[in-house]
Amino acid sequence: MDARMTTSRFRDALLRVMDGKHHWAWEHFAAGRLTKEQLKVHFQQEYFVYIRDFPVFLARIHGKNPPQPVRRMLAENIYEEDTGGLSLGKSHPELFLAMMEGLGFSARDFERIRPLPASRVYRAWLDRMSNHCQWVLGAATLTIFVEGSVKDRKEILEPSKPKSTEEIEATIQNHPLVRFHGLSPDCMDLIRAHQLVEAGHRHDAYDMVVNYTPPRLQGAVIACLKKSLSLWLRYRDAVVKACGITRR
Repeated sequence: MDARMTTSRFRDALLRVMDGKHHWAWEHFAAGRLTKEQLKVHFQQEYFVYIRDFPVFLARIHGKNPPQPVRRMLAENIYEEDTGGLSLGKSHPELFLAMMEGLGFSARDFERIRPLPASRVYRAWLDRMSNHCQWVLGAATLTIFVEGSVKDRKEILEPSKPKSTEEIEATIQNHPLVRFHGLSPDCMDLIRAHQLVEAGHRHDAYDMVVNYTPPRLQGAVIACLKKSLSLWLRYRDAVVKACGITRR
């Protein structure tokens, strides 16, 4: 990797990795083809891998004492994730469990999860990177890759405006869990919270990584994202197999 890479080229290299964060089985979820039992498998693994402890991951990175502007961005993210203080006043893991309850799953279903082997491997990677002595590798893994999606390029290059209440509620009504699985919109505060804060988090993620990565670490950051993508795809393949979903 060229150590003299400009911030623009570096950002594009990160976005190229995120362009690949898509799994073929997503269409099954988006089209409402999953049974409740398949949804349970999916959400249990997601909860184990990152949802439950995402604020902890961020706190570990914050604890590595990155530059002050980065600490501020991380602190705001931690505050929102662990308290909902920037949106609806409840932590995101708590809102997730409320959404699961609306689907008919109890909190106990998420206390004793049996992780798939690929889930353990991916989770171990997230633990390792969030504890890495180079804070920027953890920040890239958690704030760009884990929080990000294949939609990052559009959001970063064409920033969206804050959404109105009406726009957020329209998103809720069109969500697969509401449309196909009968989930009450009253149980969708996690999605509302994401809609309220996520665009800002995406820009913060790229700001801290692109602008504060030393040139000597640019190659390591990109390699880290590529490794994250590889492990994520294996993890998603394992979840799909556990659900009994086959590719058409």
